Amino acid sequence: MSPVRSLQGSWSDGDARLTAEERKQRRKLSNRESARRSRMRKQRQLEDLTNQVAQLSKEKGRIVMQVDELTQHQLRLETENDMLRVRVAELTERLRSLSSVLRLVEELSGVAMDVPEIPDPLLKPWQPPGPALPVMAAAADVFQP
Repeated sequence: MSPVRSLQGSWSDGDARLTAEERKQRRKLSNRESARRSRMRKQRQLEDLTNQVAQLSKEKGRIVMQVDELTQHQLRLETENDMLRVRVAELTERLRSLSSVLRLVEELSGVAMDVPEIPDPLLKPWQPPGPALPVMAAAADVFQP
């Protein structure tokens, strides 16, 4: 089979009449164009990936800030909760003291007084199920570059 005949399937009839040098030049030009398109496609992919990295970095920064803010908020709430627990303990002790004074007055005066029992939840403040372990990791530790 001649080279002209094997190339006929890929080119038009007019191309079959081209010389070997002309076919070689066309093939080179076609390869160059294909390589150029490939380079452009790779360049677009690289730009897309670079943009995606920039976008994800921004998002990471936003998330890190959010985690830091939420961590600070959690610490404030834990502090406030601790202060409220102390206040509950103080008020419970005060209530016990007042109840004992009322019982003493009731005993000494002989007058029946309605001294309510201290509700159980005040004596045993609500405890979360399981141990309360503090979160020791900062957002920067979790989201390292």
